[in-house]
Amino acid sequence: MNKAATIHTPSGMPAADNRARVAKPDHVTDDLVRDIDMYALDGLESGYHEAWKALAAKEISDLVWTPLTGGHWIAMNGPMIKEIYEDPSRFSSEVIFLPKEAGQKYLMVPTRMDPPEHTPYRKLLDTGLNPARIRDIEQMVRQAAIDLIEPLVAQGKCDFSADFAKIFPVRVFMAMSDLPLEDVPKLVRWSDDMTRPTGSTPEEMAACLDAANQNFFAYVEPIIAARIGGTGKDLITTMVNGTVDGQPMPHDKALGLISLLLLGGLDTVVNFLSFMMIYLARNPDTVAELKGNDLKLLRGVEELFRRFPVVSDARMVAYDMEFRGVALKHGDMILLPTALHGLDETENAEPWTLDWERKQIKHSTFAHGPHRCAGLHLARLEATVTLQEWLKRVPEFRLAEGARPIYHSGIVAAVENVPLVWPTA
Repeated sequence: MNKAATIHTPSGMPAADNRARVAKPDHVTDDLVRDIDMYALDGLESGYHEAWKALAAKEISDLVWTPLTGGHWIAMNGPMIKEIYEDPSRFSSEVIFLPKEAGQKYLMVPTRMDPPEHTPYRKLLDTGLNPARIRDIEQMVRQAAIDLIEPLVAQGKCDFSADFAKIFPVRVFMAMSDLPLEDVPKLVRWSDDMTRPTGSTPEEMAACLDAANQNFFAYVEPIIAARIGGTGKDLITTMVNGTVDGQPMPHDKALGLISLLLLGGLDTVVNFLSFMMIYLARNPDTVAELKGNDLKLLRGVEELFRRFPVVSDARMVAYDMEFRGVALKHGDMILLPTALHGLDETENAEPWTLDWERKQIKHSTFAHGPHRCAGLHLARLEATVTLQEWLKRVPEFRLAEGARPIYHSGIVAAVENVPLVWPTA
């Protein structure tokens, strides 16, 4: 087994590594064991994507196993990540969060369902998030971005994460769902506890995630009750009055589906936008290519999603099998760090570089197969609008001198402290 990673305190001093480890199962060979902690990646201080790629660069195996986070496999390249996402018959969504003990407490649907049970719930989700519905809200999304950017322009500086990224997609989603903005702080806190649960053992992390999941359910239950039979056009009313196989949605499934909408709307795009902006602030030549070229910008958004994925969820092995020469057992968990697909050199040449002209872009940022992200059209719109409206008003910007973004890894990666500066008129 590899040596345990060195743990550091906030002061930078080494500390004892007391992370909980599980015993290696008999079917896992010694040569595949690595100390990789998805919630505290080695080298994370240099960047989330950089940390994952540095770990992958050390490997000669496509699949490794870690005793941390309850013990699980990790897929280490793009083609394997894509293959696992695409095949629910071998790799189930019955449990998708790690550690497994926490994932078993996750009750949101349809993300933890497999086809055919998953299919009618996904169809219902698509009625509220399809391209036509998203086009209908474009002006609202654009105005939300403008309202946030305009007051910042004359200041010549901002913390992009705090002043824009953590507000804009959340404001959009709350408007789509007809929910009050004053509820955002507690919803964001519960989202954080699900995607980056606290605790030093799998059991403690499970308790954190379970409490957050139950808080979501308690929050949405009266909202669902109030909107059943309603005629509103908001996303929640559309969902709770839809049907599943021709029948009203069961109450427990409604709790899970509406909670999932909130979880997805309050975390992923928030963090993607900040990762995106750090890169653009460090690469003014890349930004300059977009000025006055809206067509290039529209085409380039997919390249941004390739370069800055933030999700690392998991799949459960459906039955005993040999996969890529490795013995897997029913119930084994496999982590899928989507960062390793878009940054895979065998899939995308010079993957660290944003290339607005890149053809045949390959990534797993929105996953693949039956669980391909239902919110991808909204995410693309929010990214596009952010770039368009920001560059109109702040065409030149950079990271403030000495800026040190703070990175967090987990089921959804996060970044804070993104201070930008720009010349004012």
